[in-house]
Amino acid sequence: MQQILDAVLADDTAAEDFASLPLPDHYRAATVHKDEVDMFEGLASRDKDPRASLHVEDVPLPELGPGEALVAVMASAINYNTVWTSIFEPVSTFGFLERYGRLSELTKRHDLPYHVVGSDLSGVVIATGPGVTRWKPGARVVAHCLSVELEDPDGHSDTMLDPQQRIWGFETNFGGLADVALVKANQLMPKPEHLTWEEAASPGLVNCTAYRQLVSRNGGDMKQGDNVLIWGASGGLGGFATQYALNGGATPVCVVSNEEKAAIARRMGAELIINRSEEGYRFWNEEGTAQDPKEWKRFGAKIRELTGGEDIDIVFEHPGRETFGASVYVTRKGGTITTCASTSGYMHEYDNRYLWMNLKRIISSHFANYRESWEANRLVAKGKIHPTLSRTYPLTEVGQAALDVHQNAHQGKVGVLCLAPEEGLGVRDHELRERHLDKINAFRGV
Repeated sequence: MQQILDAVLADDTAAEDFASLPLPDHYRAATVHKDEVDMFEGLASRDKDPRASLHVEDVPLPELGPGEALVAVMASAINYNTVWTSIFEPVSTFGFLERYGRLSELTKRHDLPYHVVGSDLSGVVIATGPGVTRWKPGARVVAHCLSVELEDPDGHSDTMLDPQQRIWGFETNFGGLADVALVKANQLMPKPEHLTWEEAASPGLVNCTAYRQLVSRNGGDMKQGDNVLIWGASGGLGGFATQYALNGGATPVCVVSNEEKAAIARRMGAELIINRSEEGYRFWNEEGTAQDPKEWKRFGAKIRELTGGEDIDIVFEHPGRETFGASVYVTRKGGTITTCASTSGYMHEYDNRYLWMNLKRIISSHFANYRESWEANRLVAKGKIHPTLSRTYPLTEVGQAALDVHQNAHQGKVGVLCLAPEEGLGVRDHELRERHLDKINAFRGV
């Protein structure tokens, strides 16, 4: 690995020299173990500690198949799916790997007693399999996390509808929290060259998810002038939704949990902000068994106060159970609630009268197809959408990084250095970086 790292850091290594570098037999990776899936049995979710379940260890390099690439990973990032994997909720990911392993002789590689996790990366291609023509060793890349087979007809108008659609590093093995990752070559996209390795790795999953959920015709189909309610507007997902609303001529109404997060939303350019801790909304009773429509109404009144009497056109929903009833209530007649993730619980409850009699729509959204991912990355590369990276850990501390996200003790995205020996490396377009440095650093150190 040292030869590969030296070649990357030299920044002038020719493609043919990258291609001639020997591949390692083993590499360092963050894993969970199949024989530990019951280690947290009996504990509440909040008490499950990723530091106990995530291991950093050497694993064998997987076989490179047709249409695939091996990437030397300079940096990665933490997403909620890594947290879910590490606490084995709502199910163990080894079930995903077992099912994928039954698909073909080649996919058997993924069914292992360990799972290399992570669904983001930035790095350099070090090898490609048969049939790969677009990418060569030495290419500086980021990866989106959509893994598809596309042997069925269903996915050819929208790859997210492929029956074999999976999220790389969550429902497949050999993910990005490692020194090497195995990806399908059609996951690769050009690295934004005004960003460092850790900055470039951090948008990935959440940026593409926000693009589809809010901007794409497959999601909210946002237009200029829309009022967009964004839950967790300074978080990893909401931070990108806020940027897309502002960038697309919409008006974000940003819901945050404290003044520190409100300040981040303001730094991004948002003006209409609801601080939940100040307003004290209690959508559910203390037992969590019933919702209070009076609180929905109070929430809606606050929105109208901020918007000059207008209701919400699109709700960007991802907390789920805690907020979904309120989201449905405050959406305007004919408006749209787009939903993904459900980080506060999957069993949503809402009063259907406010949906059905007012012709509102609920649209489910899950990650993004290849085209949507490419467009989302293109906007980052052009300096129109910016990373939301707040802090970065070394790979050896990946458990702590995941714990931060699990306990919501973070802002934006938490990055992880893999091969990169320090932060701040990998920038080539210094002029573009200088023009946007304040926005690139908006979440830093918060």
